Amino acid sequence: MAGVGNVDLRRKTNYLIVDSKTTVKQIEDTFKEFTTREDIAVVLISQYVANMIRFLVDSYNKPVPAILEIPSKDHPYDPAHDSVLSRVKYLFSSESVASGRR
Repeated sequence: MAGVGNVDLRRKTNYLIVDSKTTVKQIEDTFKEFTTREDIAVVLISQYVANMIRFLVDSYNKPVPAILEIPSKDHPYDPAHDSVLSRVKYLFSSESVASGRR
């Protein structure tokens, strides 16, 4: 997960570098922290890491911070697992049905 890469005076960061030693619990805790901080407007997360905490990513429904899943260089992007794309498809299908258009 990434931001602009800031470390404040209390040594608090707005990013998490995920490697083989990073636990799912650390990723979950950081996601929860980042989605509640007022100084973060967008959370960038690789789809590979998002899949590790898919239940949290899919259940997140606030507009800010926005969650943006990005591809990683080591794992291929799968549109079927992209939460934003899934929501957009759902909204357009709902609008199409509601307005009588298909």
